[in-house]
Amino acid sequence: MNCLDKKVLALLQEDCRYDHARIATMLGVSKEEIDDTIKSLEDKGVIVKYTAIINEDKMDVSPINALIEVRVTPQNRCGFDAIAEEIMNFAEVKAVYLMSGVYDLSIAVETESMRDLSLFVSEKLSTIDSIVGVATHFIMKKYKDGGIILDKGDNSTRLPIHE
Repeated sequence: MNCLDKKVLALLQEDCRYDHARIATMLGVSKEEIDDTIKSLEDKGVIVKYTAIINEDKMDVSPINALIEVRVTPQNRCGFDAIAEEIMNFAEVKAVYLMSGVYDLSIAVETESMRDLSLFVSEKLSTIDSIVGVATHFIMKKYKDGGIILDKGDNSTRLPIHE
């Protein structure tokens, strides 16, 4: 990966809405160079997807987000990979990470309701033979996501404490 590739990736991570002409101007190169660079990065699988960061507090209905820590028994000759692949194929799963520490995998999950999350854990995740333990942590509020501070204003609804 060359220097231009790294600079283009940094700008797209900053804001994927930058069009190719703007990136070219920012980096002092031609639009055609940027077109070719981005196409090459997409073809190589370096750029996988363009996405938006959503401030769910501003939505009428917010999904249920959870982080689930999973302990597993690694499978012979494929370690954690086969288990991670099985888990990541569930629609509710947004991310899967191999971790160090007490738990082996960390799973980011999003569902429409607590019931859906409960069914995911009890009927899908817990039924996988290699899984020996789970711990579910609910995301109560997101302050920063994808490197972006979601609510910079002080919109606190807490009442002041009076003595």
